[in-house]
Amino acid sequence: MAEQKQGEGRVVFSRPKSLLPVVTNYCPGCPHGIVHRLVAEVIDELDIEGRTVGVAPVGCAVTAPDFFGCDMIEAAHGRAPAVATGVKRVLPDNVVFAYQGDGDLASIGMAETVHAATRGEHITVIFINNAIYGMTGGQMAPTSLPNQVTQTSPYGRDVSTAGYPVRVCELLSSLDGPAYLERVTVDTPKHVRQAKRAIKKAFQNQIDGIGYSMVEVVSTCPTNWGLTPQDSFAWMRENMLPYYPLGVYRDVVADGFADAAQAAAARNADCPVAHPEKRAEGKEGAR
Repeated sequence: MAEQKQGEGRVVFSRPKSLLPVVTNYCPGCPHGIVHRLVAEVIDELDIEGRTVGVAPVGCAVTAPDFFGCDMIEAAHGRAPAVATGVKRVLPDNVVFAYQGDGDLASIGMAETVHAATRGEHITVIFINNAIYGMTGGQMAPTSLPNQVTQTSPYGRDVSTAGYPVRVCELLSSLDGPAYLERVTVDTPKHVRQAKRAIKKAFQNQIDGIGYSMVEVVSTCPTNWGLTPQDSFAWMRENMLPYYPLGVYRDVVADGFADAAQAAAARNADCPVAHPEKRAEGKEGAR
């Protein structure tokens, strides 16, 4: 490495190559910009921009194709996992990710979310959970908390009529298909670093053929919550994190398996119809 000359500047922080040099349209204090940057940094570090395809949702991130340097596709509302599935099956050597908000992923797109996960599709999903519909004015979302005030729940979410919030990581962790599920946030430098590690692992899992990965980012919406960015993070820490605890909800590699399929086979090892080879071995042994 060439020696740095006295007085010569040294670059310690710069825009990722996979993030285009344009101004985003996100509200001041919105964490979408932070997460976009982390995704772009991971794409750069893994050197996969030329073979990465992103799928944008309907929601605040509907304009994501304007910001990422990789190929992007706009999906119909909630259908990003279905579109990502199609792209990955047609182009299996490409790296495919869906970037979705909670209204898109957990409401109109819940069927696509659950079925892509249970099929163990080899895609990566980045899920932004800010407990509200952001782009359309702040309505109650599937992730809105009990008693949370929104535009369509002005007296707070009434669980007796609206039901309880959907905990997506916990829901998907009950399925056999997912390889990796982690919930993170980006309110502090420490948490930003943890979020980046999770996103990088989710992409690496796809590259290694391990299976479906989703990273849920507990986020804020200062505009629709009617709070400053700083107060939004404080509200999130006080109210959202107790309801949506951070952590790893599934990691088949950490559990000692080669991939999601191997882990699933171990979980249903006692089911005869799922393992006809064992029945065949039993018959051979009985002769």
